[in-house]
Amino acid sequence: MRVLHKAKGQVMSTEGQGRRRPFTRWWIVALIVPVAIGGLAAAKYFERNSSAGAAPDPAPGVPVQIAPAVRKDVPVYLTGIGTVQALNTVTMRTQVEGQLVKVLFKEGQNVKKGDLLAVVDPRPFQAALDQAAAKIKQDQANLQNAKLVLARDASLASQDFASQQALDNQRSVVAELEAQIAQDQASRDAAAIQLSFTQITSPLDGRTGVRLVDEGNIVHPTDTNGIVVITQTQPISVLSTLPEDELEAVREAQKRGPVSMTAFTRDGAVNLGNGTLSLIDNEIQQASGN
Repeated sequence: MRVLHKAKGQVMSTEGQGRRRPFTRWWIVALIVPVAIGGLAAAKYFERNSSAGAAPDPAPGVPVQIAPAVRKDVPVYLTGIGTVQALNTVTMRTQVEGQLVKVLFKEGQNVKKGDLLAVVDPRPFQAALDQAAAKIKQDQANLQNAKLVLARDASLASQDFASQQALDNQRSVVAELEAQIAQDQASRDAAAIQLSFTQITSPLDGRTGVRLVDEGNIVHPTDTNGIVVITQTQPISVLSTLPEDELEAVREAQKRGPVSMTAFTRDGAVNLGNGTLSLIDNEIQQASGN
């Protein structure tokens, strides 16, 4: 029994060894796979750390210039919000009543001082001027005749052929005619001025706006709209505000000489023009402190 049991044990042991061999191979494979995966993960980890720890490429060098230190004034800039405003804006109106017979400008045209812009019918005013001139000639003829009479009366009075009263009366007539001629000349000058008003000229250099009346219309000195608006653009002014704390600094700068000004667009990208400070307002705005 004991031998048989031993024999059976051997047989069983032999069979047991035959069943354990496949299990042992799978266990080895299962062990190798995690180890391999762990090795790959470790390799990736060390590779990432090594690349992260590597020094970055150096930045390109910046050129440096060396200059001796000096003491000098540097510009100080004060920035404020400003608005552009024309130095002069004129609404052209007629100074006489009449029909507008000519419009000689184009809308948006640049005009010079003295350029003829429009013409009002001059015929009534030319007739008034001619009438005043004719009246002067008439009174001058009367004056010349009165002077001849005065000369004769003076000769007769010296010979006691004419009374002193007649002589004085004739002198009065001469003086009256001289005053009348002076009045006629004033009337002629007034008529000439009225005639000149029929030609509407530009009082300044600038740019015309929209035409407010067309040819053929009757214009009056009391018209509110006028004929056209002329705006002076060269030179032009810029009104800017600064805090009241900067007032003394600006005044001190004015004492040393002209203060330069530069106008930029809203975004500060375009330089609109350069100029100098003309004046400082005589009061500070109470609401804003500018």
